[in-house]
Amino acid sequence: MTASEDRNLVNNEEESLSKRLSVWLRKHYLSIINILLAFYVGLPILAPILMKTGQVNVANRIYQLYRPLCHQLAYRSFFLFGEQAYYPLEIAEIEGVKSFEQVTGLAAGDMEAASAFVGNDQLGYKIALCQRDLAIYGSLLLFGLVFAISGRKMKALPWLAWLLLALVPMGLDGLSQLLGNMNIPALSWIALRESTPFLRVLTGAMFGWFTAWFGIPSIDEILNEKKAA
Repeated sequence: MTASEDRNLVNNEEESLSKRLSVWLRKHYLSIINILLAFYVGLPILAPILMKTGQVNVANRIYQLYRPLCHQLAYRSFFLFGEQAYYPLEIAEIEGVKSFEQVTGLAAGDMEAASAFVGNDQLGYKIALCQRDLAIYGSLLLFGLVFAISGRKMKALPWLAWLLLALVPMGLDGLSQLLGNMNIPALSWIALRESTPFLRVLTGAMFGWFTAWFGIPSIDEILNEKKAA
């Protein structure tokens, strides 16, 4: 075999491998996305379960793993196995629930302590993702499953609809909360507010669902175009 023939054989093998990989990705990309999202959402929920069953070291590794990815503020997180599902700040003014300051004795402004607080047997143990992030990634996963069950028939959401339905609601809730809590004289006209678990979950779920509706069918369309080509 000549050197030229050898090079052609190598190129053909590489092209064949590339095609097989492309076909495999077209068939399985959605399963990969859903599995990754399931792990990403499932591990934070597993953390309080492990704490409750005495697997403290493993649970703490999960909290540490997600800390760079989420603020994990206890007063903006859900708790499992406790007397309440959440412990909001007093300024949220949610009737019928004990506040974070009341049950922990920690100051509202001590964000480092609020992030490090994982709970106890009485209060329960927090999920390692905050309420909004849990809703975002949970709804991303939910759409991925619905899209798979539907046979990938859903068309991509227009970008303007994504902007209005996903970005605007969460931006208004999160940004108004952030600016209201910043001690900046020029922003003193913005009312001090703390969002509620309901609003965090609602706006987070909207962001996740409509982002997935915009993104996943778009990926599918691009892969189908490559297949047709």
